[in-house]
Amino acid sequence: MPVKRSAMILAGGEGRRVNGREKYFFSYKGCSFISRLVMTFQGLVDEIVIVAKNEKQTEHFIGLPDIVRCTWDKRPGLGPIGGISSGIDEVKGDMVFISACDMPTIHKPIVNYLFENIGDYDAIIPEWENTDLEPLHAVYKVSAVRKYMTLQKSLSLRDMVNSLNTKRVPPEMFRTVDPELESFRNVNTLDELLAMGPEASFREKHPEK
Repeated sequence: MPVKRSAMILAGGEGRRVNGREKYFFSYKGCSFISRLVMTFQGLVDEIVIVAKNEKQTEHFIGLPDIVRCTWDKRPGLGPIGGISSGIDEVKGDMVFISACDMPTIHKPIVNYLFENIGDYDAIIPEWENTDLEPLHAVYKVSAVRKYMTLQKSLSLRDMVNSLNTKRVPPEMFRTVDPELESFRNVNTLDELLAMGPEASFREKHPEK
């Protein structure tokens, strides 16, 4: 049976705002960020593709479940769009949920909703009232992203989203399953990590086996 759903985790950031630390190894409730994401996606997708910063960094993810495959950013220095362009070549599904590695509290029911409600659109992306988008908490048609990467020259993630036939949904609609909308929390700084409480730690460690 062909793969239908995939997940892509972008783990190739420079970590400038966390003093160069590897954010995917940060811990919350006794589990590394990367392992929390993998557990969230298990049962929802047929494969998980981690896009590392470089080939050597892929070694950091040894020990994760067999559902996980790793690749690396072949277009470094471009930010998320570079990682997506490399990861999308490795994805085998028809649809892909793309996330950043610094979002440890993504909620499984929200991911499932996005998969189930993309319909005939190229993408389904949460959008706040001030028009801020969550392009790294969204589902995309793999064929549409590949076509964009082939035909377009812009290196802007927002330009890619705006060029696609995108369905935008308000995050507020998810409060029934995620009252605090924790699914959209991303940890950009050490202060934001520590604000998650005593169960958060910036001690870097390898994924749990």
